Amino acid sequence: LVILATGIAGVVILLERGYVIVFRAKNNGRVFMERIIHLVRGGKIDEAIKQCAASSAALSDMGLLILRCRSRNEADLERVAETAALAILPRLTRRLHYLAALALLGIMLGALGAVLIVRDALAVARAAPALWVALSRACTPLAFGLAVAIILVLGRAYLVSQADGLSEDVREFSARLITALIDRPDVRLGHR
Repeated sequence: LVILATGIAGVVILLERGYVIVFRAKNNGRVFMERIIHLVRGGKIDEAIKQCAASSAALSDMGLLILRCRSRNEADLERVAETAALAILPRLTRRLHYLAALALLGIMLGALGAVLIVRDALAVARAAPALWVALSRACTPLAFGLAVAIILVLGRAYLVSQADGLSEDVREFSARLITALIDRPDVRLGHR
């Protein structure tokens, strides 16, 4: 039951973080970036602000903070972007480290359950068949703990990769948006 409670806690965190990272904070980053950069380059900053305000995605938050900055000084805009990143990016990775701890806890609880079952069997078993039955029963908590750990580790890996991708998009967007606001050429590697 303790392993089940650990698994449920982990799944709740996976679902909550999945909702925040995959559904709420993420939008079609590349399309959104290009649309906002195009509007800014065209001098339609108010329209770009409206589009950013219409979304709750991480890129939109970054764009909104930079676009609302009154200064067009590059250093000021970079400071705003750095400060905005400090507010936006930690929201993406919040509670993800709990998943690794819960996965490890699931394995340790399974191992503890197996050891306790084997200990009890060795204390009372005088016949070899009873020992084998107890050993087979000892595999159940260990297997359950491993199953919980596998789910949580895979879920965490997926969410961390999504959060890292969003972080990269936020940094790229802020740099490109600042470049557009100070009217420098937009240089993108690999784009012609």
